[in-house]
Amino acid sequence: MSLRRCAWAEGDPLLRSYHDEEWGVPLHDDDRLFEMLILEGFQAGLSWLTVLRKRDAFRRAFAGFVPARVAAFGPEDVARLEGDPGIIRNRAKIRAAVRNAEAFLRVQEERGSFDAYAWAFVDGAPCVGRAATAAEVPAATPASRAFSGDLKRRGFAFVGPTVVYSFMQATGMVMDHTVECFRFRALARP
Repeated sequence: MSLRRCAWAEGDPLLRSYHDEEWGVPLHDDDRLFEMLILEGFQAGLSWLTVLRKRDAFRRAFAGFVPARVAAFGPEDVARLEGDPGIIRNRAKIRAAVRNAEAFLRVQEERGSFDAYAWAFVDGAPCVGRAATAAEVPAATPASRAFSGDLKRRGFAFVGPTVVYSFMQATGMVMDHTVECFRFRALARP
């Protein structure tokens, strides 16, 4: 008998692996949170599978997603990234990633960590969804709208409410595995 998964994770081994091992697992490491925020921004308008296939190239291109290193990128680095066929070469998203690194560092300085800042939008604990199907999972919520608005106020880009909700799902701030998914039971426990 095969495991039941969220419908979006079927059909591709890379999606299955990401779903089974990462998606919805509470994440509290600032560098990993930065990586997910940047990748979710690059995903806007594209499929997550496209981003996953390029993830290793993104890690190389963006200095392992170390925020201080990315914040130090200058025009020559942006030009290098715009010519890198391994990543999504969208000029606006590349420039936003550098700007987001700068804003990320400011949040860390102000709040002690991005983790403390981000998780405050869910009162420090995952919000557990109870959707039976993917169609019942929202694209955005009041929390993602508030988080998005605050990120924008702080100078972040490519952080609309839908992108932020995807970030929240990916990092376990929101646990949206459908109730029939084998990961639901493991991650919905208090």
